[in-house]
Order: sequence, then structure tokens, then C-alpha cells
Amino acid sequence: MANATAVAYVYKGVDSKGNKVEGEINGTNPALIKAQLRKQGIIANRVQKKPKPLFGGKKKVKPADIALFTRQMATMMKAGVPLVQSFEIVADGLDNDGVKSLVYKIRDDVASGTSFAESLRKHPYYFDDLFCNLVASGEQSGALETMLDRIATYKEKTEQLKAKIKKAMTYPIAVIVVAIIVTSILLIKVVPQFAETFSSFGADLPAFTQLVVGMSEWMQANWFMALIAVVVVIGGTIEAKKRNRKVAQFFDRLVLKLPILGTITYNSISARFARTLSTTFAAGVPLIDALKSVAGATGNSVYEQATLKIRDSVATGIPLNAALRSSGLYPTMLVQMAAIGEESGALDDMLAKAADFYEEAVDNMVDNLTTLLEPMIMAVLGILVGGLMIAMYLPIFQLGQVV
Repeated sequence: MANATAVAYVYKGVDSKGNKVEGEINGTNPALIKAQLRKQGIIANRVQKKPKPLFGGKKKVKPADIALFTRQMATMMKAGVPLVQSFEIVADGLDNDGVKSLVYKIRDDVASGTSFAESLRKHPYYFDDLFCNLVASGEQSGALETMLDRIATYKEKTEQLKAKIKKAMTYPIAVIVVAIIVTSILLIKVVPQFAETFSSFGADLPAFTQLVVGMSEWMQANWFMALIAVVVVIGGTIEAKKRNRKVAQFFDRLVLKLPILGTITYNSISARFARTLSTTFAAGVPLIDALKSVAGATGNSVYEQATLKIRDSVATGIPLNAALRSSGLYPTMLVQMAAIGEESGALDDMLAKAADFYEEAVDNMVDNLTTLLEPMIMAVLGILVGGLMIAMYLPIFQLGQVV
């Protein structure tokens, strides 16, 4: 029972002065909670598990939550707090019940004698092989607090980079979706009103107006099927990308060829490569094993395959910088920094500096992208909405000229 998972309980009782009190406390069973409350001078009349909310439940555990957990654990360990107690302190300060439950499960495993790394391996959805291997390295070397600090920095930098990429993609996608919705509403609701007016003219409509009216009639008759088709195509593409490597490589190559967005993606891949390899190599992981972890961290199937080939080349004795150069995919600066790092014996430091450079480049490009896209998006919206309005008013202008 001592190693049972702690859950949230609510209690009601009276304190030493006879005042009614109530609150929430974590524990494994009501009897132990009552004993714990008695030590605090509270006589509990009622102790029961905290009811689950009617709608929803535990919040989803996000990578940012794992980064925060790692940073807090690193801080606790550096302060000299024992590992099991660190879990309890960190869990009590978490607002996300999903993360709190995960931390308690890890704590219970560690308290029962399982190593920290092995406890993490039981939750592969949240802790990948890279994370677990680094923790294991820290435990074996007796420098777990230092390793957790490095992992926390790595996770924080990675999440910041992902947030920047998401910011770059979200704005144009959101505007495109709004433009499609506005155009669809105009075609379905507004254009038919003009079409009824045009039917009384008794004259041929301009070709542009006929085209728009035809599109409107098609949208009225098939808008639901069109919506289903869009959902199916998008959903099918996402699933195909997950399940089929060739499809994934096609779309990953396509993204790299896009103007501006392709450059941002290219720099972000270089940053992730350098940051991951720097962190793993500094942790004492052999270069060949580190490159295997780096391959999965690039976030692009094209670069994942290229990194695995680089790993094979390094395994045959070829220097890392030469393998990077022969791949033809990584930037010259990254190759040169790797060469300097290998020659000076400070590969991890050089790669960390390269990662900082490319992360800053991504940040600057995202800011510039937003500035560049705003007038372009306004122009596109103006052409779409303005074009529809011109098509509707063109017959009226021509009628006025005849009169």
C-alpha cells in the first residue's frame, strides 16, 4: 500500500479550535489521510476521492509540460533535495492533473527501487529514447542533477523552436481558411440574390459574371459534399504521411522547396540537429549512438535518412564534418563549426553555438515573414472579395451604359 499511487481526496472536518474546515489533499487511502490530518490538528469527518469533472478530465500532457517538469526536477536536485521527495514537491506544484498523475507514477516506481531512467521508459509516449538515455547516463555517472539541467535546456530550446515554426505557419493558414469561408458565404448567400435580379434583365450577362454565377450554383448544390471532400483529403493526407515513408518524404521535400517557409524549415532542422547532437555528445554519449538519436529529432524524413547515412559513414571512420559535407544537405557554416569542434576537441560547444545561430535566424525570419505576408494576404483577400463584387455589379454598369 505504501507504493500505491497517490490521488486527490477532498475532506471536511474541524480544527483544534472547533472551526469547520474543508480542503483537498493527495494520498493513497482515506485512513492514511485522516492520520495525516490529525497530525495537522484536523479531525476529518468525511474523506472521499475528488470527483472527476462532468465534462473533460485530465488535461493532455504536452511537450511543454515535460520541459517544465524536467526544469523543476533539475532545480530540486541541484538544491540537494532527495529524488523521491523532489517528485512530490514538483507534483504538488503542478496544475495539470495529467502531468501530476504521471509524476506520481514515476515517483512510485522510483520509490520501489526502479531506476529513474527505467521508470521513464514505462511512458514512451512522453519520454523518448533520447530523454531516457540521457537520464540513464546521468545516473551512471553520478551527475543526475547536471544531466537534468542539460535535458531541461534542450527541451526548452526545442519547444521554443517549435513555437516559432508554428507561429510562422499558423498566421497564413488562418487567413487562407478565413478567405475560403468568406468566399464560400458570398457564393452561397450573396451571389444568388444578385442572380435573381439579373434574371429580369433579359440580356446576356458578361462572361465573368456568368462564371461567378455558375460557381455559386455549384456551391449551393454541392457545398456539403465539397466540405466532406476537403476533410477527407486533409485527413487522408495526414494519415498517409504518418503511415507511408514515401508520402512523408514527398511532403517533407515539398515544404523545403517552398519560398520563405522552406528556408525557415531548413534553418530549424539545422538548429535541431546541432542542439540535439551537442546535448547528447556533452552527456558522454558516443557520437555514433548520438547520431541515431539526432536522426529522429530532425523532424523531417529526408534529413532523418540523411543523418542515418552520416552515422554509417562516421562508423567507418570518416570525420563528422566530412560526412556532413558529403550529404549535401546541411549548411556550410554547420559543417565548418563541426570541423572546428572536432579539431579543438570542443564539438559540443561548437554545435551549441551553431544551434544558437540557427535558432536566432529562425526567430528573425518568422518576424520578417509576418511583416511580408500581411500586405500579400490583404491583396489576396481584396482580389477574392473585390473580384466577386465586380462580377456582380458589372451587369449593372453595362445596363447603365445602354440606357
